[in-house]
Amino acid sequence: MSKVKDYMQSPVYVIEKEEPVQRARNLMLKHDISRLLIMDGKKLGGVVTKHDISNRLSQAAPEWRRRPISKIPIELVMTESPITIYPNATIEQAAVIMVENGIDGLPVERNGDIEGIITSRDLIRYFSEQDVDSEVGDLMAKEVVTVHRHHTINHVLEEMNSRAVDRVVVTEDNMTPVGVITHTNLTFSGIMDAKDEIKTKNIKMTRKDSAAGRKWYRYVKEMPLVAEDIMSYPMIYTQPQIKAVVAARMLLEKGICGLPVVDEDENMAGFFSTRDIVAEIRRWS
Repeated sequence: MSKVKDYMQSPVYVIEKEEPVQRARNLMLKHDISRLLIMDGKKLGGVVTKHDISNRLSQAAPEWRRRPISKIPIELVMTESPITIYPNATIEQAAVIMVENGIDGLPVERNGDIEGIITSRDLIRYFSEQDVDSEVGDLMAKEVVTVHRHHTINHVLEEMNSRAVDRVVVTEDNMTPVGVITHTNLTFSGIMDAKDEIKTKNIKMTRKDSAAGRKWYRYVKEMPLVAEDIMSYPMIYTQPQIKAVVAARMLLEKGICGLPVVDEDENMAGFFSTRDIVAEIRRWS
């Protein structure tokens, strides 16, 4: 059986609990990672993920947003006392822990020392190497949370938090999917201004002096950012009959966490994601 130590990432990126949220965001962006281990001296103090950071954006007036993120210690955002796993545990055991606790990563610890971290992405790599007959349609989530391309960022955040999902599909008026928003988009899209508030955008408008007038003048209207301003596009799709391992390799190749699934008529049939793969590995235990 494959072990956690065979697929974990090592060494890992860490920061001290007193360091600012801004440094955590910069490290995640620079190294293309979704979580950081937070150290309290020589001991593991917590974990911070993209979700931990972006989730705070939807709170009305959280304590940590009363100062710029360059001044806020990461310990105010992190998850304390994270669940860990041993390097000799099996991949299936890691999947069980992730699914049962609703998490996507586990620090790998032996005798109090951090040896690495294993994430759902590492489990995709493991899955993609297996001889599995399952198709995308067998594993995908059939319920898809959608938002309109003109919905505000606040609405997107509310939908993601209330529905407990880590991504939404952005659609047109006729429900045609046009993009995807994940916590990566929310964390790294530059949607926060210098005051750590969600940015707005300026739209140039044109108006006549009067209904019968010929002259036009322009003015600038301040508008909130909307879903289409930060979504990832163009969309990459898969279909229900595609082999699950093939779709998993596509996730790895494109560096994405999920794929919308469309049927023969190009209607939305579901969403195939890393969590569906981890849940399948769990069933092998």
